[in-house]
Amino acid sequence: DAVTEVLAHRSDNLRDKFIEIPCSEDYDSHKRFEGCTPRKCGRGVTDAVVTREEAERIRRIAERGLSLGGSDGGASVLDLHSGALSLGKHFVNLYRYFGDKIQDIFTEEDFALYRDVRQRIQHRIAQVFGISSSAMYLTKPTFFSRMNSTGAKTTHDEYWHPHIDKVTYGSFDYTSLLYLSDYSEDFGGGRFVFMDADSNKTVEPRAGRVSFFTSGSENLHRVEKVQWGTRFAITISFTCDPEHGIGDPVLG
Repeated sequence: DAVTEVLAHRSDNLRDKFIEIPCSEDYDSHKRFEGCTPRKCGRGVTDAVVTREEAERIRRIAERGLSLGGSDGGASVLDLHSGALSLGKHFVNLYRYFGDKIQDIFTEEDFALYRDVRQRIQHRIAQVFGISSSAMYLTKPTFFSRMNSTGAKTTHDEYWHPHIDKVTYGSFDYTSLLYLSDYSEDFGGGRFVFMDADSNKTVEPRAGRVSFFTSGSENLHRVEKVQWGTRFAITISFTCDPEHGIGDPVLG
């Protein structure tokens, strides 16, 4: 690996850390939305938007949902919006597959907390990038991930490859991750890595920490393989294009 610089240690308690970097040209090949499409690009980390206690409550939502399924490989996904849930080597639709039993797994409070946290993250991103929060729309995929050291069984399990969100998902303009467990305490490996030409910059997950960045190739990134334990996070993604917007998940 290239020389690695730690942007955020697990032990840090960061009010707000932001590093501005020049925007890539990726946004030029998509329709621009004034007051939203990135003109200022970069990456930020904050421990001041979501509390540790809230992160633990959200992790329990993920654990309950993923206990219904889970991948045969090292990476499992739960998407409360579309209902996608890893099951073995495939995905099922949680809402169709379990029907009314969903009411026994999740509560209205769970979904209200999820929505509240999502809104706070959206406001913080808008604030930092100097755009209007109402010009941003939640987009898919927005999902929980659970990663462990089990070997990959399908390409879906190979989460560690370097990628660019705007290239993978054209709708993404701003990406955020809310970490739900602690690096070096709940799991080893699994750090988030920005891959810059001169060096790698890493973020060590901690419960309640939010990492966010513009989705173009100025932020090429990957996740290290998890060596032991279990890493939980939510990826929450935003678009400037209302046609790619999705609503918050609703129970039942």
